[in-house]
Amino acid sequence: MGNPKGFMEVGRKESGYRPISERVDDYGEVEQTLNEGDRVLQASRCMDCGIPFCHWACPVGSKIPEWQDAIYKGEWKLASDILHSTNSFPEFTGRICPNPCEKSCVLAIHDEAVTIRENEASVVEKAFAEGYIQPRIPVKRTGKKVAIIGGGPAGLSAADRLNQMGHTVTVFEKDEAVGGLLRFGIPDFKLNKKVIDRRIDIFEKEGIIIKTNQYVGFDVKGAQLLKDFDAVVLAIGAMQPRDLPVEGRELKGVHFAMEFLTQQNRVNRGQKFAAKDRIDVKGKNVLVIGGGDTGSDCVGTSNRQKAKSVTQIEILPKPPVKRADENPWPYWPTTLKTSSSHSEGCDRQWSLSTKRFIGQGGALKQVELVEVEWSKDENGGWKMNEKAGSEKIVDVDHVFLSMGFVHAIHEGLVKEIGVDTDQRGNLKIDGNYQTSVDKVFAAGDSHNGASLVVTAIQKGKEAAINVDNFLMEKE
Repeated sequence: MGNPKGFMEVGRKESGYRPISERVDDYGEVEQTLNEGDRVLQASRCMDCGIPFCHWACPVGSKIPEWQDAIYKGEWKLASDILHSTNSFPEFTGRICPNPCEKSCVLAIHDEAVTIRENEASVVEKAFAEGYIQPRIPVKRTGKKVAIIGGGPAGLSAADRLNQMGHTVTVFEKDEAVGGLLRFGIPDFKLNKKVIDRRIDIFEKEGIIIKTNQYVGFDVKGAQLLKDFDAVVLAIGAMQPRDLPVEGRELKGVHFAMEFLTQQNRVNRGQKFAAKDRIDVKGKNVLVIGGGDTGSDCVGTSNRQKAKSVTQIEILPKPPVKRADENPWPYWPTTLKTSSSHSEGCDRQWSLSTKRFIGQGGALKQVELVEVEWSKDENGGWKMNEKAGSEKIVDVDHVFLSMGFVHAIHEGLVKEIGVDTDQRGNLKIDGNYQTSVDKVFAAGDSHNGASLVVTAIQKGKEAAINVDNFLMEKE
C-alpha cells in the first residue's frame, strides 16, 4: 500500500467518453484514457483492505491490491505480470468487463470505488507499448494433442493455459476469425478488434494452431477429432438465442440482436452484403426488446446507423438508482445502468410486454405492447399480469430481440458425438469438467450458461487444469 491516505486525498476520476457528437459518426472505441500521472493517482486510492472484497468478487480472482500498488510505484511490468497470472486477456476485461470488482470495492459503499477496470486496461496497454508482453515459447512439449472447439474467451483461455503446460493445442473456429462474441458480438466502439488480433498473433508465435472456417460437427466431424486428439474441449458458447414466439414473429424486420450486431461488425471488417440482406436502420424506427448489455449494443449500433428513433423496452420493472435494502454491498447491485449508448439517444421503457408484431406486405410496420405488473404468488415466486386497458400500438420498422441466450446449440457436434445435456440444455459435466463422452471436456458458457466474458475466461482456465490432469494421468 504505497499511499495509505490515497483514498482520502484523491477522488475517483474516470476517463470518460469521447463527445457524443463525435463518436456516433464512427465505430472507434468510445472510452478515453487518462494520462499516466492521473492513472497512478487513481491506483493510489486502493486501500489494500484486510479482506479484499474486490478479489472475492472477481471471477478470475485478480490480485487487485497487489497490482494497484505496483502501478502506484511505477512498476508497470510487475503489474502486468500479476494481472496475467490470473487472466490471459486483461486487455479484454479492462475494456468490456462490468467490473464486479468495483461494485465490491470497500470505497463503493460511498460510490467512490477504485477505477479498477480502467487501471487494468492501462496496465496492459503500457505493457504492450514498453514491450513487456512477448511470446512465451514452452520449453518442453508433452507430445499430447488437444483440440479446442470454439475460439471465444473460454476456448482461448483454455488454449493458452494448455499450451503453456506443454501440450500441442489446435483451436477450431467456425467463423473466419477467432474471438467469438468478442469479435462478432461486441461492437467495435467497445472493443477494437485489433486488440484481439494483437493477442492472437502472440498465441500463434507461442505455438497455438488456429484453424478458422472449421465448423466442427459440419465441416469437420467430431468423431474424427476424437481419433486424432488426446482430449477435446467444447467451448462452443451458449449461442441459442431466446426467441419471442408471438404473432408476426416471421415478419421481415424482426431480428435476433446478434444478426444485427455480427453483420455490422463484419461490415466494419470490410465484408460486403447484398442490399436485400443488409440490416440498415438509417431513417427507421427501431425497437430493442431486452434491457441488458446486448440490447444496449443494439442501441449504440442503431445510433451509428442514424436511426430515426430508438426505443428499448424491458419486461421487468425499472431498477432503483441506489441499492435496495435487500441488495446490500458487496453483492452485485441490481440498480439502473445507463451505458454510453443510452446517453447517445434512446427512449427507455420498463414493465412492457410484447403482444404481437403487425405487418403489411410481409414487412414489420407496428408492434402492440402492453403494460405489466409484477406480484408474488402464494409460494413467494414472482408472477406477471397484464394491466387491463394499457395496450398500445407503436410504429416500428425494425425490432431486435435481445432477451439473452438459453443454451449451447445442439445441432451438429453435440448431437453427433452424443454429449449429455442438463434440464436447461447446457452441456452436462462432472467435477472435472468432463462430459458424458470419454476424453471430451466442456468450458465456459456451453456448460455454465450465458454469463460474463470474465467468467468464461475463468471456466476455460479451470477446464485446462482438469484436461492437463487427465492427460498426465494417462502417462
